Amino acid sequence: MIKYSTNKGIGIIRLNHPEKRNALHPEHIVTMKKKLNELRDDDKVKGLILTGEGSSFCSGADLDYLNELKNYSPIKNEADSESLAKLFLTIYNFPKPVIAAVNGPAIAGGCGLASVCDFIIADKNNAKFGYTEIKIGFVPAIVSIFLIKKIGEGKARQLLMSGEIIDAKKAYKIGLVNLLAIDALKESISFTEKLVQNSDTSLRLTKQVINLVSNFNIEDAINYCIRINTISRSTEDFQEGLNIFLSKNKKLKNGK
Repeated sequence: MIKYSTNKGIGIIRLNHPEKRNALHPEHIVTMKKKLNELRDDDKVKGLILTGEGSSFCSGADLDYLNELKNYSPIKNEADSESLAKLFLTIYNFPKPVIAAVNGPAIAGGCGLASVCDFIIADKNNAKFGYTEIKIGFVPAIVSIFLIKKIGEGKARQLLMSGEIIDAKKAYKIGLVNLLAIDALKESISFTEKLVQNSDTSLRLTKQVINLVSNFNIEDAINYCIRINTISRSTEDFQEGLNIFLSKNKKLKNGK
């Protein structure tokens, strides 16, 4: 169950099940993937914010759903895990900036949901983060991939193996959170408005580079980035941006 709205070209997806602390259910995951795929090619949407309705961001898996897991066959468990992984990949590879406005606790799968976003802006007083799966005999396997990329193996190891819940200030200190705010959603809108003033094409290609180059050896990374540079120089955004930049510098040199 989600709510969707826009604000000055910024899409806002709200997890909308506050009575269950916005817990994830397979149906919600399918709905989110469908919405994300719709927004991918919507030129009116320049950036995206994920947040939670009420006092929680996302408390992880729905308890009724967790109870059903006990009766799942291995094949059904694999399909279920694959569905969540596809949601995370859809967000991670989304061609526009994605910001998690963490307004309250982001726990287990909810913390994973925030982790796959490009940026996390957290309520400095109410946000909490924790990968608590290990406490119930589960393994936070899928999200570990993204968390290690975000904060490094050492810090990820501490969070994933301890199941510790940390506050927003500690999450900021270890690099999980990018910004602390009194109002996470308001700050996220302001942050995204500034971000999307940059070239759409450059934002998309830069995100693509960041996501991929760490998986390559240095030679392959260099060759890949040469191709990206070549592509970027042939875009309309570059031609227009370069002309504006050169025009401004010409005026400065002429004392105007």
